[in-house]
Amino acid sequence: MTVSVVIITKNEAATIGRCVAAAKRITDDVIVMDNGSTDETTDIALNYGCRVYQEKWYGYGTNKNHGAALARHNWILSLDADEIPDDELITAIQNLQPEADNIIYDIRFRAYFGGKRVRFGTWGRDHRIRLFNRNYTSWSEPLVHENLIKPGDAVIKKLSGLVHHYSGKNPEQYRAKAMHYARLNARNYSHEGKKTTAVKLYLAPLFHFLKDYIFLLGILDGKRGWLIANAMAQYTRAKYQYLKQETEQKEKNYYAGENLLVEYQNHSH
Repeated sequence: MTVSVVIITKNEAATIGRCVAAAKRITDDVIVMDNGSTDETTDIALNYGCRVYQEKWYGYGTNKNHGAALARHNWILSLDADEIPDDELITAIQNLQPEADNIIYDIRFRAYFGGKRVRFGTWGRDHRIRLFNRNYTSWSEPLVHENLIKPGDAVIKKLSGLVHHYSGKNPEQYRAKAMHYARLNARNYSHEGKKTTAVKLYLAPLFHFLKDYIFLLGILDGKRGWLIANAMAQYTRAKYQYLKQETEQKEKNYYAGENLLVEYQNHSH
């Protein structure tokens, strides 16, 4: 099976080198879709022989789809710049035989927070569908939290090996990223006509904290488990607070717009 790798980036100089080095062991066709990096991200990618494109940011799913359209091969492995395939996964992909287009591949992820492995909680059991045929499927295109669209006849297979995911270098960086995602998610919800309720605003964050820290045993990761569960609760509360603000602003704009209603009459007769 011939595979192309598509990576989306913005200011990822700290991790892009290891990511593309692993990707180049899978294929000679590595596409980097960059959104205006101001560090060495694009230089590093070019030095590894990647094809680098600068593109306006349309959203995670949209930019990934644009990258897939630029690939030389139909089978696409989609990575973020802080995700690094291990040797076992690289070998598994190298040895794949041609498959029917409706096969999509699920890959295990190993998460790291502050450079240390996360063993429990939601992060400790992470797996994602990342290898697919672009003629069969593509990414959904919300502003954030894109998913690979799974048609009814899709067959999911698991690959051996895993992707090392270096998500948060420190709590401050992860919190900033989470708040950015919260704003984008609130905008998605607003476009879909969803509203904030007291349950979502006050109980949903508590539920997510308890689920991650207690029920999924995040407590066994010590301080990291607490920080992750707490950040997830803050993220949940923030997205519903932002949604509330979006809804109130929409209503304000709507009622302000009523005053602009003018009736025009034809006075020519």
